Amino acid sequence: MATVSGKKTDPKILVFSSNAISDPGIDLAGSAHMHYSTAVQVIPLPCSSGIKPAWIVHALEKGFDGVFVAACGGDCAYLPDCTARTSALIKKTQELLRERHISPKKLKMSGICSVCADNFVSHIKKFQEELRSHDSRE
Repeated sequence: MATVSGKKTDPKILVFSSNAISDPGIDLAGSAHMHYSTAVQVIPLPCSSGIKPAWIVHALEKGFDGVFVAACGGDCAYLPDCTARTSALIKKTQELLRERHISPKKLKMSGICSVCADNFVSHIKKFQEELRSHDSRE
């Protein structure tokens, strides 16, 4: 984690969200003025199963402290097996991270629906705490 004037900043988290399912829930968190860190950046995609493992590895190698996949869950309009595909993608990516000596704990996934603003904020805050704790042990 970066420091500014000797103080640790919030862990930088890259969030991959889905346009129709999780992104509206994330937007709702912002429009409802729910507080979560400004160190969170969101990239919306059509479907969470379309994320490439190389994107996640690249983000972690280039300075993000963690990557959170806000999965479509069972509501995906594109693929009935989206959840299974996204889970398989996460497992594959965690193996790639281990091979590169990057902790697989820096990658999290959860289903976030279009009205799950509280759930999203809770997951992000918990993930940032886990990343802080993990960073302090290294």
